[in-house]
Amino acid sequence: MSTARAKNKTLAAWLAVLGGSMGLHRFYLRGLGDWIGWLHPIAAALGWWGVRRIQTLGQDDQLAWVLVPFLGSSIAAGCLAGIVYALSDREKWNRWFNPGAEDQAIAGGTNWLTIGALVLAMLLGTVAFMGSLAYGIQHYFEYQIEEARKISQ
Repeated sequence: MSTARAKNKTLAAWLAVLGGSMGLHRFYLRGLGDWIGWLHPIAAALGWWGVRRIQTLGQDDQLAWVLVPFLGSSIAAGCLAGIVYALSDREKWNRWFNPGAEDQAIAGGTNWLTIGALVLAMLLGTVAFMGSLAYGIQHYFEYQIEEARKISQ
């Protein structure tokens, strides 16, 4: 495999962190025919629709409670992919994404930019996932309490 076509681990990690909710990392590594890559922007769009519903209808919109976690999960999934990419060793990376290259090809190497992507992926992924999960669960339980009050009166 020529080095011009080699899939770079650092670039893939940064694409996963910064554009993971749009599936950019999957399109870079597997091409536009990757059907899982196309699920990322769908989930992100549903989540953004939920955010938009909150902005227009308020926080009591029940559909938004379901939609917002899609955005957090999409961002977290991209960040998780970035973590996996950054932590993979050179030989494994080259076997996965550069099968015609040597095991020690430079495209699978780790540098400080890869570590930066790893740190940012852990930070953003945790905040996105836990924040959206907490939002959805909190509003679900508030709704349940309101319904229980209506029944008890």
